[in-house]
Amino acid sequence: MTRATDRPDRTVRTEGADGAGGTDRTGGADRTGGSGGAASTDSGLRLVEITPANFGAATGVRVRPDQEFAVSPVMKSLAEAYVHPPGVAWPRLVMDGDRPVGFLMAFLDIDWTDGTGEVPLLRSGLWRLNIAAGEQGRGYGRFAVQSVAAELRRRGAREMYVTWHEGENGPEDFYLRLGFRKNGEKSEGETVGVLRLDQP
Repeated sequence: MTRATDRPDRTVRTEGADGAGGTDRTGGADRTGGSGGAASTDSGLRLVEITPANFGAATGVRVRPDQEFAVSPVMKSLAEAYVHPPGVAWPRLVMDGDRPVGFLMAFLDIDWTDGTGEVPLLRSGLWRLNIAAGEQGRGYGRFAVQSVAAELRRRGAREMYVTWHEGENGPEDFYLRLGFRKNGEKSEGETVGVLRLDQP
């Protein structure tokens, strides 16, 4: 789980362990670089873009009070998606049937060196994950992570990145169970995890 910072091009915010209590803004054209429409499964779980019709539902997603220190509110995430260049942020509402249960935001092809390297190090991954307080522990976090992985594979990515705070109430076990491995890096004091997308 990561604390709020104002450098979203490297900071990924997630929390909880389901888990994941928490670690689309498009108007007409898909400014966030998504494939458009909704990703769904036979179980009724799906991702949908944020629209004027569901904006209130999206911003109403709240994590548990003890998790709020580690993840930004959905409103801040949507504001950050808006101010970044098109194609950087990929925010989606997690729905179970007609019920909003969470929010996620992926980052797409950001320069992990913050422009300080001679050669850009482009990475994609999970930036934010907020699962509603009353919906945690039901597999929605796993679905959200797997959905982002599927979208990144569709785009040709071979790896998916996430960062988290270690320690009590952190999501480390959640991500490790999903196949992420620590790569030895730290990003603003947070552990960096990577999931290989080119392996079964």
